Amino acid sequence: MEQVRVVVAHDERTTLRVGDVFLKVDGDDERLDAEVEALAAAPVPTPRVLWRRPHVLALAAVRGTPLGRVGEPSTASPAAWRAAGAVVRTLHDAPLPTRMAPGIDARARRLERESAWLVEHDVLPAGLVAHNRALAETALRPAPPVFAHGDLQADHVFVVDDAVAGIIDWSEAARDDAAFDLALLTLGHAERLDDVLDGYGSEVDQDRIRAWWSWRCLVGVRWLVEHGFDPFAPGCEVDVLRAQP
Repeated sequence: MEQVRVVVAHDERTTLRVGDVFLKVDGDDERLDAEVEALAAAPVPTPRVLWRRPHVLALAAVRGTPLGRVGEPSTASPAAWRAAGAVVRTLHDAPLPTRMAPGIDARARRLERESAWLVEHDVLPAGLVAHNRALAETALRPAPPVFAHGDLQADHVFVVDDAVAGIIDWSEAARDDAAFDLALLTLGHAERLDDVLDGYGSEVDQDRIRAWWSWRCLVGVRWLVEHGFDPFAPGCEVDVLRAQP
């Protein structure tokens, strides 16, 4: 009998693993449809779709180990991080998907709302929030859209022998800013940014990437706290905010 393991569980979606099969259960069926569409279109290694039912998507497991995790030192080699950068560049050069990421105005409103909540509830010092909000606002300007993964955390990228074997969790894939993907990939792993950009092979505004780090952390702290995660753990989101120059 195969053991059922809960990978992620919160009020938006749950992911279960049964042997080599992942079952994604999502209250938003359109989000699963968007993920299936992205999996079919992305010109990079992705999980194989086994079947699709209302509110459920079954995917084959990918080989390898995660590139890294926020809050933990990455054991992946510089070559693996460069390989990830090259694969991201392949994705960004692909034809644009139909789905659009949230616009600048929507992200600005979210930043304002979450920054205010952090201060009003004494979650973070007002000075730290204000400093990072000012940085984050510099990312909120137009950029050429690319085929973006949209949730490209390091633990969504699996590597084998310094090569990318698969990228998982495509539910946020859309037309978006390339720097946003690169920021998510290197969040909590600033020391790996140069390796990723070496592999990416194109000049990228590093200040914009760092600005997205601030945006992502500020808007994510409340969600993480409310869903049982700890953004105050060493190396996690609050430490990223504190490290911003």
